[in-house]
Amino acid sequence: MKVSNEKLKEIYVVMKRCRAFEERAIVELRKGMPGFIHTSIGQEAISAAVCAFLRDDDYLLTTHRGHSDIIAKGARFDKMMAELYARETGYCKGVGGSMHITALDIGILGALAIVGSGIPLASGVALACKMKNLSRVTVCSFGDGASCTGSFHEGVGFAAAFNLPVVFLLQNNQYEESTHWSYWRGNLKQLSERASAYGIPGVTVDGNDAAAVADAASDAIERARQGHGPTLLECLTYRIYGHHMGDPGTGYRTKEEVDEWRSPEKDPISRLYSRLLKEGVITGEENQLLDTELSRELDAAVDFALGSPESNPEDAFQDTVYSGRQIGLSKI
Repeated sequence: MKVSNEKLKEIYVVMKRCRAFEERAIVELRKGMPGFIHTSIGQEAISAAVCAFLRDDDYLLTTHRGHSDIIAKGARFDKMMAELYARETGYCKGVGGSMHITALDIGILGALAIVGSGIPLASGVALACKMKNLSRVTVCSFGDGASCTGSFHEGVGFAAAFNLPVVFLLQNNQYEESTHWSYWRGNLKQLSERASAYGIPGVTVDGNDAAAVADAASDAIERARQGHGPTLLECLTYRIYGHHMGDPGTGYRTKEEVDEWRSPEKDPISRLYSRLLKEGVITGEENQLLDTELSRELDAAVDFALGSPESNPEDAFQDTVYSGRQIGLSKI
């Protein structure tokens, strides 16, 4: 499906929201925010373009690097920031932190820190939807390293066998922590080729080209919604910062490599902005206004977080999940 410029403008705004939040989170972390964070700066086109075609009642599972996915699905800055600051007003009452944000009211079934663990869960959610005749789609986002796990093969194989409405979103950001993906890809040219083992479509696109991601994602999501089964969508992108903010990102990649991916020619936000500006879809004044509005919203989010009560460690034992019924899966 060819995506309109109006849709691309919506995607651009979400991309800017994703990056603005993570850039502010880095600032707050350096000022004393507890814990640590894994950023997806440089990968925003994927999150924004995929979630642009999800409905409110569709589902998303993501990873420890999930801020952008969660924001793109509709999460609020204030509750996100409160969660990172371990405050009771966060999405998980401050006990989940950066890597475990869940927001059932907007279809976010969890950010999962164990690599690949969301893939079989996504297939289970999609199975529940199919059994209940719901036209809902589940998207499972994961990294290149997860495609080598047993969970990947179990989850994708199960979804293929039962023709489930799920999109497996492989965000190939080049590095499995500090190991380049080419080290263990074997004879594969692209990781999407793994899909052929299960008889489902495998598609690889430039993950820094928002329009390309949007075209492929809209097709995969609609395919799943119409009952035609899963797709493995691989988006080639790059993680600008280290594995987490305590990792300087050196030793396993060069400064020249990082600088190349930071350049306007490769940066996903700069690329889409240039296109929209050239085609008269957005103006420089609109872009500056957007930056100002995001800054104000983030200031308010930080104030909200810092003004909220700190989480009580004992709260970690409340709302404990023992069955699918307790997290609402019996109602989907």
